[in-house]
Amino acid sequence: MSRNINKKLRKFHQAKWDEPIIFELGEKGEQGILMPVAEKEIEDEIGDGISKLPAGMRREKAPALPEIGQMQVLKHYLHMSQENLGADLNVDIGQGTCTMKYSPKINEQFAASPQFTELHPLQDENTVQGMLEIMYKTEQFFKEISGLDAFTFQPGGGSHAILGMSTIVQKYHETRDPGNQRNEIITTIFSHPSDYAAASVKGYKIINIYQDETGLPDIEALKASVSDRTAALFITNPEDTGIYNGKIAEFVRIVHEAGGLCGYDQANANGILGITRAKEAGFDLTFFNLHKTFSSPHGCGGPACGALGVTGELARFLPAPVVRFDGKSYFLDYDLPDSIGKIRCFYGTMPAVLKAYAWIMSLGDEGLKEVARVAVLNNNYLLKKILQIRGASAPYAEGRHRIEQVRFSWEDLEKETGVSTFDVTCRMADFGFHMWSSHHPFVVPEPFTIEPTESYSKNELDEYVAGLQQVSDEAYETPEIVKTAPHNSVIHRPGHDTLDDPSKWAITWRAYLKKCASGRRKRI
Repeated sequence: MSRNINKKLRKFHQAKWDEPIIFELGEKGEQGILMPVAEKEIEDEIGDGISKLPAGMRREKAPALPEIGQMQVLKHYLHMSQENLGADLNVDIGQGTCTMKYSPKINEQFAASPQFTELHPLQDENTVQGMLEIMYKTEQFFKEISGLDAFTFQPGGGSHAILGMSTIVQKYHETRDPGNQRNEIITTIFSHPSDYAAASVKGYKIINIYQDETGLPDIEALKASVSDRTAALFITNPEDTGIYNGKIAEFVRIVHEAGGLCGYDQANANGILGITRAKEAGFDLTFFNLHKTFSSPHGCGGPACGALGVTGELARFLPAPVVRFDGKSYFLDYDLPDSIGKIRCFYGTMPAVLKAYAWIMSLGDEGLKEVARVAVLNNNYLLKKILQIRGASAPYAEGRHRIEQVRFSWEDLEKETGVSTFDVTCRMADFGFHMWSSHHPFVVPEPFTIEPTESYSKNELDEYVAGLQQVSDEAYETPEIVKTAPHNSVIHRPGHDTLDDPSKWAITWRAYLKKCASGRRKRI
């Protein structure tokens, strides 16, 4: 039967496998690969390869690894993959603030090539000139994109980059005034929670600025908050409401006049690439996520990379080493006496750098701007469509366009039908969609935050809106369908009980067996 092209929603039923843990598959003695045995001549010359190891480094018995054939291993992981939603299979636009987008498969091939995967971080610099060149040139890209003067790719993600910014801020003020009392960092309620958390880890007192009647951070509250205790302002712009703060340069000026530094959280940069820069707003520090914004996949928390940039005045504080070029060769420069020190093993997550480099090279200057333009267009198209759905709203700055995302609300839907954001999320899974609710702070009632990015076509956006419309109709007409969802998914009703109870965790197979033996966990 041909599909009705006017009907946006497709039939969807997710594959469900009663899939055991891989340790419970296979049989004793099964093998997936036969390891070659060393020739006698080699063994006579170098020994068995084990006895020369110090006794403390040798296992008393072989590790308890699964014994299973190749074909069964392949099926096991394919089964697992079929029980997931993701950008390669679904219209996966729901992860607001996290910029889920398509990552070109050729970039994945680059990162998987032996020329890259066989590199070792302890190789002589003369043997890794290609990767050092990519690191150096990627830094030049980010200097141009931001207007700042120096970057490092050591941070393992955006939050780690904020921790790096906090450390640089701290050392900057200590260097200028060893007895300084600058122990406060100002942020805004709709900046990322990591701006608050990472600065707190460094011992700073955090001051939160809330919105005024325009939906923007209250500039009068900022003026009342700055003092000789202000170390820095950490701010996301556009914030997680999707609203761009056109007064950002004034915010920076106010903090600078009080003697503080200003750090720009650009994890939400997808809608402003090539259009606005940290330099013109007067920022001293910034970071971008190479994962997400620059196409390297989000990877469920990794592999991630936070590109941390600073002005020339702060470059001496960057974590060592930095990549230099002397006109003939590339090298790692550890000679940074004022460096905050290494913040990650070796240099960082190189696959993310390689993929970001390839992505930027393929797009060029105008391509990056087109990414931003299409992302903003997609977002505002969704904004208009979703506000036509009964029960949905977009608090703060009503009637205004947004940049790359919107923090919507199902508050009216919940009040009128009893159907919550959590219920809607579960029901959307029945159509093959993911709808993200929100991260902290939950100041928007019944939130759902959507960021479509540039990856999705109008037809895909319409399909996603049709899913939201269907769930809204059901909430008002047959709410139990939504409240008991999902019906076509891998699991029936997800929850956080297990995740919130460490006694139910089993991080390793050995821990799993111990908990099964103690009766604290029912064995599969």
